[in-house]
Parts: sequence; structure tokens; C-alpha cells
Amino acid sequence: MAHHSTPSSQKALMMELKSLQDQPVEGFRIGLVEESDLYNWEVAIFGPPNTLYEGGYFKSHIKFPIDYPYSPPTFRFLTKMWHPNIYENGDVCISILHPPVDDPQSGELPSERWNPTQNVRTILLSVISLLNEPNTFSPANVDASVMFRKWRDSKGKDKEYAEIIRKQVVSTVAEAERDGVKVPTTLAEYCVQTRVPSQDSSSDLLYDDLYDDDMEEEEEEDEEEEDNDMESGGEAGGTSEGGGVSTCCYDDDQEDSGNEDS
Repeated sequence: MAHHSTPSSQKALMMELKSLQDQPVEGFRIGLVEESDLYNWEVAIFGPPNTLYEGGYFKSHIKFPIDYPYSPPTFRFLTKMWHPNIYENGDVCISILHPPVDDPQSGELPSERWNPTQNVRTILLSVISLLNEPNTFSPANVDASVMFRKWRDSKGKDKEYAEIIRKQVVSTVAEAERDGVKVPTTLAEYCVQTRVPSQDSSSDLLYDDLYDDDMEEEEEEDEEEEDNDMESGGEAGGTSEGGGVSTCCYDDDQEDSGNEDS
């Protein structure tokens, strides 16, 4: 009987999902649309504080190709979005998600497009940056692009664009309540506290099914070493009382860029 090997893309996605659950990106909630399908992720985006999107809860899907990471995924908002670089159907138009082909007419450099060194984390950071800093040179929504430029060039005096975004933010409140989600509205709340998952976590079943035997053995050895270190006094640097909680916050340059876009 032929041995069925796990596709390399599935292993890559499994490892990325685990990494994002252990060390989340600020402003995002990550999960699978269906527990058994690693190629379809659901992503909830919290609007960054000090921006037009503050307090918003925007739902989206990321769909990965079978040859990921050699080909880019697609990113589609399920929440209605009015933005220069988001199509009416919710698809995000951003260079990092464009295939790595040489297309001089696009105005994009090959280095700006997708390459296998990119990952979900860089996609999420690019999308959150795009919300605050739209590319109006090649818009997916021309009307939104014109309106954004009026708002920007008038330094906020032309309020049409801002009012549409704020209405969209308000419309997401009910969705967040239905999902039992408290949306952060301050920078302190926006920072993420990450905790190393317990060994009996149900999500580990998915990971264990996909790891090779040698990877399992290496993880077990690492876990034993970590347990021994904690039993000996838990004096590892950066670990606080209460089970290994660490806080991830904006870098200074990210804070500055957010304030500038508000």
C-alpha cells in the first residue's frame, strides 16, 4: 500500500498557525474556517487605535493554494469595506499578494510582489498598514480612492470619507457582540498577551497528526527541557509569574505611523 505523504504546504501552514497562536499579531484573531482544513483561515481584524478604524471588528478569510508558499494566498473581507484597495466583493488588492511575475505595466517592482519568504504574519501586517495608508495610484475602488484623497488633502476638513468609515465601524459592533468579542479601543488594550498553550490543548491533536516522527521527538525533548527549567525555579528571563505570559506591543515606529494616519 502506497504511503500518503503530507503536502509540504500543509506542514508549513500548520507551523504558521501554531506560531501565530503562540505569538499573536496585535489586532488580529486567527482560526480555521473548519478544524480539518488548513487551507482556509478566518481572520478577525480589530481597527487600530488612533485611526479611523478604531473600535472596528472586520471579518475576513485567507485562502491558501496547494503550492503555498510558492504561490500567494487570497485575502477577502467578509465585512463590507469602503477602501481604495479593496474590491466590492471584499478582495484585497495589495502587491504582496500578487504572483511573482514580471509585469512592467502594473507599476510594481518584482521585489514588492509575493515570494516564498513571505508568510501570514507579513500579510497581516501589510493589510493593517494598507487600511491606514491606501495606495491611490492603482485603486481597486476608484470612488473610494478619490474620496480618500480629498479627505487627506483637506487634512480632514472634507469629512465624507471619514464618515463612511466610522459608519462601517459602528455597524460592526453588533457582530462583535454576537461573537462575544470585546474590541480594543486603546493602545493598552490593543497589545496582546500571549501564553504558551498547555500540553493537553485540543488543537495539539491537529499538529501531532501532521508532524513527522522526528519532529515529534524533537518537540518532546524541548518540552522536557523547558519543564525541567521551570521546576528548577522558573528564573528564565522574560517569564512573569502566572504561567509564562509575555506582552507584545507596538514598536515605536508602528506607534508613530498610526498616529500620523489618524
